[in-house]
Amino acid sequence: MTKLTLASYPHLLGFEQLERLLERTAKSGNEGYPPFNIEQTSDTSYRITLAVAGFAENDLAITVEDRQLVIRGRQRDDSDGRVFLHRGIAARQFQRTFVLADGVEVGEAIIENGLLHVDLKRSLPETVVQTIQIKRG
Repeated sequence: MTKLTLASYPHLLGFEQLERLLERTAKSGNEGYPPFNIEQTSDTSYRITLAVAGFAENDLAITVEDRQLVIRGRQRDDSDGRVFLHRGIAARQFQRTFVLADGVEVGEAIIENGLLHVDLKRSLPETVVQTIQIKRG
């Protein structure tokens, strides 16, 4: 069986970067923690919501790296001197990545009631018509 790639389609020129992006996304290693929602809040905006109960603001970091939104969480283990009879709530760390399309910018981030909301806005590109002159060779 032959693997279909974007290069297999002769009318798709210059999409090699998109193919690499799809491969990188498939290998991103996002596990099931923390759970999240993605909602479309308007025609040009989105909201990612992560369940981050137990994380304080300073336990979380949000960065944009190479068109990827990266959300990291690292809880501190504050069990010094405490004796647990049962420990079902562990201090845990995570990293969630979301690939952003060109024109998608990260807006504000809000934490409330154990949920981290990250707003995204997509700017609409201008339609450009370009006429190419034909020269005689």
